[in-house]
Amino acid sequence: MEVKQEYTLESIQNFEGKYPKQLWYLFFSEMWERFCFYGMRGMLTYFMVTQLMMSETIANLQYGATQAFVYAFTFVGGLFADKLLGFRRSLFWGGILMITGSCILAIDPKEFFFLGISFTIIGTGFFKPNISTMVGSLYKTNDPRRDAGFSLFYSGINIGALFGGYACIYLGKNHSWNLAFGLAAIVMTISLITFIFTQKKMGPIGLMPKTKDKEGNEVEQKKSNQYMVYIGSLLVIPIIMLLVSKTEYSAYFMYIIGPLTLIYLFYEMSKCTAQERKKLYAALLFIIFSIIFWAFFEQSGGSLSLFAANNLDSSLLGVTVDANGVNNAANSLFVIVFAPILGIIWLAMSKKKIEPNTIIKFGFGFLFLSLAFYIFYATKLFSDANGVTSLDVFTLAYFVMTFGELCLSPIGLSIMTKLSTKNLQGVMMGMWFLASAYGQYVAGVLGAGMAKANETATKMEKLTTYTDGYLKLAIYALIAGIIVILISPLMRKLMGEVK
Repeated sequence: MEVKQEYTLESIQNFEGKYPKQLWYLFFSEMWERFCFYGMRGMLTYFMVTQLMMSETIANLQYGATQAFVYAFTFVGGLFADKLLGFRRSLFWGGILMITGSCILAIDPKEFFFLGISFTIIGTGFFKPNISTMVGSLYKTNDPRRDAGFSLFYSGINIGALFGGYACIYLGKNHSWNLAFGLAAIVMTISLITFIFTQKKMGPIGLMPKTKDKEGNEVEQKKSNQYMVYIGSLLVIPIIMLLVSKTEYSAYFMYIIGPLTLIYLFYEMSKCTAQERKKLYAALLFIIFSIIFWAFFEQSGGSLSLFAANNLDSSLLGVTVDANGVNNAANSLFVIVFAPILGIIWLAMSKKKIEPNTIIKFGFGFLFLSLAFYIFYATKLFSDANGVTSLDVFTLAYFVMTFGELCLSPIGLSIMTKLSTKNLQGVMMGMWFLASAYGQYVAGVLGAGMAKANETATKMEKLTTYTDGYLKLAIYALIAGIIVILISPLMRKLMGEVK
């Protein structure tokens, strides 16, 4: 007779080898969800300029606002997961909303653009921060294998981003935008089915948090509280539509949401011990620098998308390809190849006690980012008389940028779970993604600034304007990297025993 295996938190965390098997289940769910997300992301700016007839300036601002709201709502999703729904219910609800949004866009992307986008914004807010938090829960607090696990998980994200980033915009440009958005709906459905059939092997991880009754006993949450979250998230969709469609309202929102979340975090920190507060302050410093990183990095979906459409040839190593598809997918391909390798390198260096600490890795991330934007700037040296330049050199810049991302982003996810207190895991992960929201918003503003002189410009003038902007970003990234490395001793003190 077969004995049914019970999955406890202890049995999950006491795994043998490099990775817990539950990581692979989350890997595949996230992979398909990221196919949907990055497929949509890669289409936004190009679709708005060519199909909705927006100016490049407005499209950059619109892109920044849309992406900012996606990441801003990860804070809300993390908060509701921590306090009411638990991570599993949050993932399921988020997946349902993302599928709905993609289906709406597949029906008529021009007519229902902002409605469909609003559904996907709310859905991603419930899905994204909570699956990352569940990855952190697979490891004990000081398990040295955690960073390698997040690096592997990050490669799963990028497998989805690779195929989604290229396939969706290719379908849209060459066949049908309805089909492109429909494909996003299909793969999101696969993601949700994958999670449903594997969640039982997660043991207690991600279950709905218990509350306390008047006598102080732990009891189940009221179902009415869950339903209020579901209904409330649907009721705010018209508000999200208004905020996203009017970029000036987006600015007001960003001015408000950041201070409010900080006030809430400081309130929660007042309940913590002095040592816990120091760790949370360290987490905040990581978050602040990540805003700067993402403001530069996320030119990928905005200004670099338009740069690819206007100023790049279609030859990559002698093969004819879609330049926008390469812009969307090149970074992901490099992450897939090098994330596991880098994870193994971190493990090997850890065993020899020569692994650079998390702060130094952060600093390296900015230095790689600086070099990448210098290469983007240098593409102007390879242009022809018409302002069309080399896709090979452009792709090389993404190769360098990938190492900056790998030094910062997967390590950032890991450090948030290390520095957070148990009751603030979802909130701090949400804060990490809220920093991305601000980065996305600033990315849109920076891209719009570069595009202002481009509305009636020639391709050569556009090339000059964009590449000069990339040179400035290279200089700013270099300065940020040096600052991070210089303040690393202070950061180490705040982090305590966390490495």
